[in-house]
Amino acid sequence: MRLRVIAVGSRMPAWVDAAVEDYSRRLGGFCKFELKTLNPASRREVGGDERAAKALEGKRILALLSERDVAVPLDEHGKQLTTLELSSWLGEQRGLGSDLAFIIGGPDGLAAEVLARGRMVWALSRLTLPHALARVVLAEQLYRAATVLSGHPYHRA
Repeated sequence: MRLRVIAVGSRMPAWVDAAVEDYSRRLGGFCKFELKTLNPASRREVGGDERAAKALEGKRILALLSERDVAVPLDEHGKQLTTLELSSWLGEQRGLGSDLAFIIGGPDGLAAEVLARGRMVWALSRLTLPHALARVVLAEQLYRAATVLSGHPYHRA
């Protein structure tokens, strides 16, 4: 199984990169984990139009997805899952041989086409999280869910 995070925004604080790298390393026994970053679309690229910038980011994101990928856009209006629900869902996807692509949008969110491409739209929280923190929370929760599946004692519920 391959877990990929596609995230808009390329310059993160060192603590974010370190945390994501740590969880990536830990996930190595469960799956192949990859972080793919995209530069945010510049409004200058699209004549200052915010909607056009979001649409351009959407096209760039969709271009990175294969037909085989199960896309999981992250959006505050998506479905909230407990860790055990996420773990169960990951187990089902692993059983199906799915490759998962979790998508974190830029400051203006995700284009409607990206949300529509999602098999599940997932909300990490109803809180608005900084995109940097969302990367860390996502990586940690994927690791936590993987440890539940493997019977590792990391998750103590």
